[in-house]
Parts: sequence; structure tokens; C-alpha cells
Amino acid sequence: MFHTSSDSASPYSLAVYGWDDGWAEAFTPYAERGLVPGRVIRVDRGQCDLVTPSGPARADTELVTPRDPMRIVCTGDWVAVDAEGDPAYVRTLLPRRTALVRSTSSKRSDGQVLAANADHAVIAVSLAAELDLGRVERFTALAWESGAQPLLVLTKADLVPDPDTLAHLVSDTETAAPGVRVLPVSSATGEGLEELGALLASGTSVLLGQSGAGKSTLANALVGEAVQDVRAIRDSDGKGRHTTTTRDLLPLPSGGVLIDTPGLRGVGLWDAGGGVAQAFAEIEALAEGCRFPDCAHRAEPGCAVLAAIDDGSLPERRLESYRKLLRENERLAARTDARLRAELRRDWKQRQALGRHMGERKRGPMRGR
Repeated sequence: MFHTSSDSASPYSLAVYGWDDGWAEAFTPYAERGLVPGRVIRVDRGQCDLVTPSGPARADTELVTPRDPMRIVCTGDWVAVDAEGDPAYVRTLLPRRTALVRSTSSKRSDGQVLAANADHAVIAVSLAAELDLGRVERFTALAWESGAQPLLVLTKADLVPDPDTLAHLVSDTETAAPGVRVLPVSSATGEGLEELGALLASGTSVLLGQSGAGKSTLANALVGEAVQDVRAIRDSDGKGRHTTTTRDLLPLPSGGVLIDTPGLRGVGLWDAGGGVAQAFAEIEALAEGCRFPDCAHRAEPGCAVLAAIDDGSLPERRLESYRKLLRENERLAARTDARLRAELRRDWKQRQALGRHMGERKRGPMRGR
């Protein structure tokens, strides 16, 4: 039997996991129905592990499995649980404050929620391989779109012993992510870990990055124990294998919680126009000075963006990357719109067929003449 108390005196205080007055207010109608609050720490095959005021629990999610993949229970969600039965059941999700969403490989153009209710999106980029600024920009756009604050962490900084070289890498990353903090860290030497822990000491953070970026090692260093499996990267190409296979929510000793995610080989944007605009804020700002409001920044006279490229204040690579992500997002939007149109057309035909059927029933069988 669960207990619904969630005050700070509870041995499993939900406050440790991010419970606050806002969540308490959102949960009020469910408390009146006798449901119990909980935060999802892992999802696995139609069930989820969660933490409740009375301790860890496992609940079935089948009652809230919707047709819309954006509403599937995921790590970081706050839920209302019916704890009377065996097993317990998740009855509903509390409205998400933020959601980290990427596009799936599905031809239906669905979005996949990687984590919910994160305050910080920590993007791990390994310095063991050549710095890919295009990937940095893609992850940054994804993070901005989620509503979380991006933070770029350059992992394995011990592999770049020359301070000047490391400073250049940090500077290049800052140029590719304006307005985002860039922090070099090393799980091997401890460089940057204390500062990173302080930055993540409040709220919920989600850890993102490619396989081999050192996310699991970083998670272990932040948590202070080996909570995630770690494997060596391949010598041939510097890439790693998926050591984290689920999305786990982990309490941090300095405060806050961390959601570790599996390595992402590809990150497709999903309805991320706002995120792209923030990731390329300097281009958006320059575009306001263009002569024409619909300037495509290609050959138009009076283009402030092209002028910035000519005078060297804007790298041409940034504009090309901006165009690429905009095209990708527009293609997905077109596919999504086409899918929605098809679904509306199918629903309309079903209603039309039902209307004919009901009309025939009302009129009764045709009489012979």
C-alpha cells in the first residue's frame, strides 16, 4: 500500500526527484481520487519503475498507452498511480513542462520523446574524435526546442593536453552554439567535474550524445559510483557501442537528478523550428537587417547575412548548416502535414460511411415496387 505524503520528512522524499509546489498543484485533482504521485525513473516493456513517497515501485502503463507516441510514458514523467491493485497502474501523465523530442525513422513522421521535464540538456561531445560542429548544432537545436537549457560538455579533455589546442576547441564549439555554456571535462582526471556537478545541482538534467561520447563514464563520475555499464570504444573509428540501453533517472549526491540516455547514432529534428532559430540566433538577428523580409540569404541585394559572411563576421559554414537544418525541418513538417491530411480524410470517410449506414437503418429495407 502506498502512502500519499510527499513532504521532505518522507524517507523517499519526492522533493529529491524534483517535486515542487507546481507539481503538487497539478496533482490536486488526482489526489482527491486517491491516486499516488510518482516520477518515472525507467520504462521497460509496458511497465515502468518509479519513485513514490513510500519508496520505489513498479507499475503497468497499458492504461495510458495512447495512439499518439508523444503521450507514451517516458523517463522523467510525473504520473498519477492507482496503487490499490497488484500490479499498480499508471492512470495519467501530469502535463510535461519540457520534452526532448526527436523524429523517428518511421515513414509516419512520428516524434519520439527521449526524456520529460528536464531543466538542463547536457550534450556530451567527445574530444577523442574530430570535433563535428554540425552535430553540435543539431544537438543544440534539439535541446533548445525541448525547453531545457543546453549545456555542452567536451568529454575526455585529458586527451588534449595542450592548453592552447583545448582553448581553440572550446572557442570553436562556442561559435557553433551561441548562448550555450561550453565546459571541458575529464572523468579520468576529474577536470571540470566539480563545476559540472554544481551546475546540475538543482533540477533535472538529461545527458545526450553519440555512442562513445563517454556519457556512461560521466554519469558514473557525477553519481559517485558505477551505476552504468562502460565499455571501451572501437580503436578503428573511435566509436562506442550502446552501453546504456534504457533511459535511467539517477539522483546526484550534490543535488538534482540526471537522466542518462542511450547513445544516439542519428538525431532527426521534429517540429524544431524554434530550436533551430535559437541555435542560430546570430543569423536570425542579422536577418532582421535584410532589405527584404522574405530574404533567402542567397543572392538578394541588401542581405545582411551575406554581408556578414563577406566581412568575415559570420562563418559560411554556419549559414550552410542553418539552411540544412531548416530544410530538414521543413521536409518533416510537410510529411507530417500530409500524414495529418490522410488521417483526416480517412476519418471523414469513416464518418461518411457510418452516416450512410445509419441512414439506411433509419429508412428500413427497400420495398419492392
